[in-house]
Amino acid sequence: MLIIVPSSESKRPPPASGRPVSLEALSFPALLPMRRRIADALVETSSGLDAFERLRVRPSLAPEVVRNALLFELPAVPVLDMYTGPVHEGLDASRWSEAAARRAGDCLVVVSALWGALRPADRIPPYRLNLHSRLIGISRLDATWREVLPYALAEAAGDSGVIVDVRSPGYQATGMPAGLGDRTVSIRVDHGPRGNRIGEVITKRVRGAAASHLLESGTDPMDPDSLADVLADRWPVRLSSPERPGKPWMLTLSID
Repeated sequence: MLIIVPSSESKRPPPASGRPVSLEALSFPALLPMRRRIADALVETSSGLDAFERLRVRPSLAPEVVRNALLFELPAVPVLDMYTGPVHEGLDASRWSEAAARRAGDCLVVVSALWGALRPADRIPPYRLNLHSRLIGISRLDATWREVLPYALAEAAGDSGVIVDVRSPGYQATGMPAGLGDRTVSIRVDHGPRGNRIGEVITKRVRGAAASHLLESGTDPMDPDSLADVLADRWPVRLSSPERPGKPWMLTLSID
């Protein structure tokens, strides 16, 4: 099983001291050239007079933009200690059992606009970058990552087992596991029996909780039906087959 979760806009501030990020030490070494290109572009962009416009952030976030310019100097911390957004609130990694934490090390991947794909043990500094940013020398981050990320995710998925993608459609635009649509299941959330859409924050928290439930379950679903059975222990679920060949399955969780 491979579980793909997104990064988050909100992050913890860096600790007072510690070693900085080592790009060469991060997981998925095939992504190193793209990581270096994007990280260098972020540092350059954040140092420019049009940084707020290019990064699409408010002037009130000036300290975070300045921090971007120091990306390679800031202390780095483990990935799951860095991100604090709703998906990661639902994931609640600090409360995992030892067994769930071990499973996460093997089957959890965090997709980031800056780093591409990360494992829980990777260490990164805080940064401010979203997929809609216009970095110097890079037109669109989602299209840029689609050049390499689908193949990295497919390699991480291996030859068997279900792929659980709890990212939003925007983050899925950075790339789905190449050629593995028949094994990939996107998680969506509806409210109530009539399927009304709910607030995005709650939706993200539930998707994170679904990933955490899978890690704590101790199971290894091999196909979409088995995945639905595991998540049905906690939520009413509805599994929909792909719209067309090559597209992912859709598993909808309903909450009251």
